[in-house]
Amino acid sequence: MSGDSSALQQKEAAEAPDLTNKSVVKATVLLSELGRHRDGITVTDLAQAVGMTRPTAFRLLLSLEQTGFVVRTDNKYTLGWEIARLGRLADPYRGIVARVQPVLDEVAMDLKETVGYAVVAGETEFDLVAEASGSRLLAASEMYVGVRFPVHASATGKLLLAELSDERVEALLPAELPAVTPYTITDRVELLRALQETRLLGYATIDNEIEEGLFSLAVGVRSDEGRLIGVLTANGPTERMKSGRLPQVAERLRQAAVEIAQRLAPSAAL
Repeated sequence: MSGDSSALQQKEAAEAPDLTNKSVVKATVLLSELGRHRDGITVTDLAQAVGMTRPTAFRLLLSLEQTGFVVRTDNKYTLGWEIARLGRLADPYRGIVARVQPVLDEVAMDLKETVGYAVVAGETEFDLVAEASGSRLLAASEMYVGVRFPVHASATGKLLLAELSDERVEALLPAELPAVTPYTITDRVELLRALQETRLLGYATIDNEIEEGLFSLAVGVRSDEGRLIGVLTANGPTERMKSGRLPQVAERLRQAAVEIAQRLAPSAAL
């Protein structure tokens, strides 16, 4: 009977109507791509960038222009005033959290450590928007969402800095950096050496640098174009995190970073 029931459920799922409005989904993909071109982009280049035919892109842009979501100037399109108005009303991270939280929960269970996800908000700016706690009694606190961290003393911050050239880091940070703990890197030259190691390893770490006894490892989450859009971290007591586990932790985070990127990609809704 269980086999018949399973087959019936599969048949019903296959016959269920697809209620997704494909035109609406495609329009949101266009809007997402427009956000990457603040100086504007032609319909031909925009269609090519998202893998859409030019007539389809033009028809959607015409509708979006009429409702204020898109502005056309000299045959180039940019985001419109209605997007800005709605953006001020919306929680920018609610949708992101819903998509990444299941991945964080799974990774935290696997590693038995606290796992966090931060959204990249600028060259040296990031917002920690979601966390999941491991099953150990001694674990990093799951109370850091929304907290601001010094860019030079956090694993996420180091990962962001490693995306920049040494010259840009020197322009952004003073020669002497503030100490958060006795172990914080306060010499910019020493920090640049640490960033070079981060680039070679493909992940960043902090060891007692923002809080004594805390070790964190961070890997990047990248868009299809390779742009850094988020950072995934594992956080736990220094002795436990450094007890030969780092390669395992880094690899698990890399796997999760790929999954998160897929969940956040605009094409995931198509």
